Amino acid sequence: MRIAVVGATGMVGEVMLKVLAERNFPVTELIPVASERSVGKEIEYKGKKYKVVGMQTAVDMKADIALFSAGGDTSLEWAPKFAAAGTTVIDNSSAWRMDPTKKLIVPEINASELTAADKIIANPNCSTIQMVLVLAPLHRKYNIKRVIVSTYQSITGTGVKAVQQLENEYAGVQGEMAYKYPIHRNAIPQCDSFEDNGYTKEEMKLVRETKKILSDNSIAVTATAVRVPIVGGHSEAVNVEFTNDFDISEVQNILHHTDGVVVQDNNDTYTYPMPMYAQGKDDVFVGRIRRDESQENTLNMWIVADNLRKGAATNTIQIAEYLIAAKLV
Repeated sequence: MRIAVVGATGMVGEVMLKVLAERNFPVTELIPVASERSVGKEIEYKGKKYKVVGMQTAVDMKADIALFSAGGDTSLEWAPKFAAAGTTVIDNSSAWRMDPTKKLIVPEINASELTAADKIIANPNCSTIQMVLVLAPLHRKYNIKRVIVSTYQSITGTGVKAVQQLENEYAGVQGEMAYKYPIHRNAIPQCDSFEDNGYTKEEMKLVRETKKILSDNSIAVTATAVRVPIVGGHSEAVNVEFTNDFDISEVQNILHHTDGVVVQDNNDTYTYPMPMYAQGKDDVFVGRIRRDESQENTLNMWIVADNLRKGAATNTIQIAEYLIAAKLV
């Protein structure tokens, strides 16, 4: 497999390289790709050095699969060029997610929708992935009517500039700001820019992508996304109303047997998910599973995952693994 990693020098790109190595992905030739200012730089993969190449060079090299994490504008411009050269693109930006001609994939849920004709495949938003992985088996069993989600999102979702801002603020150093406000000792109720309806793009991604991945536009979703001074991963408080009633022990059992989900839910031992324990792991962790006593057929949960891994790099690579296993590339 000739694998191009587009955005190889970025935060997600670096994690992609790490995950490829950890999972022993069958890379016969690695093609690290980045913007012109990074061309010629070296990256290391499995003890070997590789020179970063530019976009057109990478297109001409005709990789089997290109893993994109270079931003929406780059994806819109270059993903079709890679696809036209015969490369299957798995894109980590928001560029193609809501395109009706493109599949939006969480492998454990809907990888079976993929065909060899899918040359540009969209990877969902990080906060959406961890939520729908938990919701999907419950939707099949109880039928979801409405979801209310409040997120507590890691600064790593913004990128290196945000991590540097937090480190500067810890150290009392004036530096470049990724946010309009300090993030140290703060919570900023804005992730991404605002849309005309007063919600942020991040909040609307949770709304739109959930419906598309679960193939059900009847599910009502509302979201509030908050940035917090955390590095390990995103956390979500999720309230779910079902058509049908449920038993808590049955919910726990369903989630316990869901691929990619780990149940951490024991009040007696103070066991519940936290980003400090999710960091560096590929699973989605769920706990604080309890009935909403204010409304019938409604459940509360706390969901945590490393946003750079399952929320980005790992999900992308799992899609690639499925394509290879299913002989679609």
